[in-house]
Amino acid sequence: MTTSTHHHSPLGEGTPWPIWVLVAIVLTVLLGVVLKMQISGPAVPQETMAVQWKRDLAFVGQSNGDIAVMDVASRQEVARFHGEQGFLRGSLRALNRERKRNGMSPDLPFQLTGYVDGRITLLDTATGQRLNLESFGPTNSAVFSQLQWAKPAT
Repeated sequence: MTTSTHHHSPLGEGTPWPIWVLVAIVLTVLLGVVLKMQISGPAVPQETMAVQWKRDLAFVGQSNGDIAVMDVASRQEVARFHGEQGFLRGSLRALNRERKRNGMSPDLPFQLTGYVDGRITLLDTATGQRLNLESFGPTNSAVFSQLQWAKPAT
């Protein structure tokens, strides 16, 4: 008596049937994506979306560990972040790492942009690298979106 670990394939003896099921699922998903692209068209690149507001900002580390946010146009401090600020620090660290790797100045501004559809991006004007902040969730993007209205302390 021989024992076989090979399952009988409803599509023939050569190929195990789970592989055919997997192929059918992949092809169905692929067909669905292609049809959706044909109906709705490709996604509009973020650079061509209507911009609602823009602001050039510099983020300056302070000796006490704070991060001062400077409005580039007025050269005034418009916000200051105290404490850990994980998302803010992590985002800036990632962008500044690219600058350092490419030998670029850490003093060039970042451009914070809000789009009419509610999305927010942070563009590194030195490297061209862009962070789509809304993809990190509303709590994290709110850290940056509050800078849209930030005014110098009086």
